[in-house]
Amino acid sequence: MPDDHGVPVDAPAAPAAPDPTPETAPVEPARLSRWRRIGPVVALWLLAPWAAECAWGGFTVEDYPLVVLFLGPLYGSAALLIRETARRAGGGWPAIVLLGAAFGTIQAGLVDQSLFNDAFLDDTEFAETAAAARATMVPWLGFSAQNALGYVGGHVVLSVCVPIVLVESFVGPARRRQPWLGRVGLVLAGALYLLGSLLIFSDDGGRKEFLASPLQLSFAALTALALVTAALLPRWRRGRRPVDPVGGSDDTRTGAAVEAAASRAPHPLWAGLVVCGARLAVDLVPNWAGVAIGVLASAFAAVVVVRWSRRTGWGQRHVLAAWGAGLVVAAAGAYLAPSYSAASPTQALVADLTVSLLTLALLGGAFWRLRAERSGSAAPLPRGRSAG
Repeated sequence: MPDDHGVPVDAPAAPAAPDPTPETAPVEPARLSRWRRIGPVVALWLLAPWAAECAWGGFTVEDYPLVVLFLGPLYGSAALLIRETARRAGGGWPAIVLLGAAFGTIQAGLVDQSLFNDAFLDDTEFAETAAAARATMVPWLGFSAQNALGYVGGHVVLSVCVPIVLVESFVGPARRRQPWLGRVGLVLAGALYLLGSLLIFSDDGGRKEFLASPLQLSFAALTALALVTAALLPRWRRGRRPVDPVGGSDDTRTGAAVEAAASRAPHPLWAGLVVCGARLAVDLVPNWAGVAIGVLASAFAAVVVVRWSRRTGWGQRHVLAAWGAGLVVAAAGAYLAPSYSAASPTQALVADLTVSLLTLALLGGAFWRLRAERSGSAAPLPRGRSAG
């Protein structure tokens, strides 16, 4: 995925960092009210478990408070730690995606071990889906490729990226790429994440008394370690250089890169439609052909969005549209997906409608906030002041 500024992740490093602008200048925490400091943290901590487990219809409305409070230490703390790590390292969205994939691998491979337990969903309303997934078992390692794509991909999109992009869209641009936690907050988030993981691992309904083999556990651990290492590579920390609107450049990028940056980014709706199509293709066919289609569609969407992100005009609205499409697909699919436990038709319908309303409110509010922000930044400067 693109970085925060929509630049090529392989662009050469700038010779010197530009002076802070009003959009990127650091904000002193002491100048912010307590709510403005902790508000985004609390919002992300609460939104992550809801998006991960409720946004696609997994629970009824009556279960929402318990899901958020019980899984907040796991999902909410993980989302906070991933965002803080990526923002402090300067890795942007490529780092967030890779760290989200590492979290998904740890969660499904080491914590609840659903990736290797082919009977994990047999006591739920998804028993038929679980049986179909066994058609894509990977020899020796004993996991379903279809489940791996769905579990890890779902965590990347719904557990991590959707909550982060929503909350970041509501905060001001000056805080959007800054850390939100201090040392105490980081330690607390880390402790809560470890506690939440331990609770799931030790709970009879979490790991379901299944224990993966040493080979399976080693595979999951090494995969997660490789993803974390890739997320911390220096190449993601290369920032954006200004490009002259008529095609000139003050850096040493290739002509193709300059030409791409000089092009205008499409409307944010197109980014959302591309990602929406990729998300729909992931579960199109429940066999190896379906896995191939899902991987190819996801790769195609990633390439298209990354190329668009190199163009002039790419911004937070595009990022919100791209990741928000995953939430829209999940909310639409809630009408077709059963909850984990049997629910009455009325309970299921109320839950599905609630998901739809919350999705519209969250995305609509975020886009409204960005539109207001964009209008404010476009306001004319007072007489006698320059834009420099």
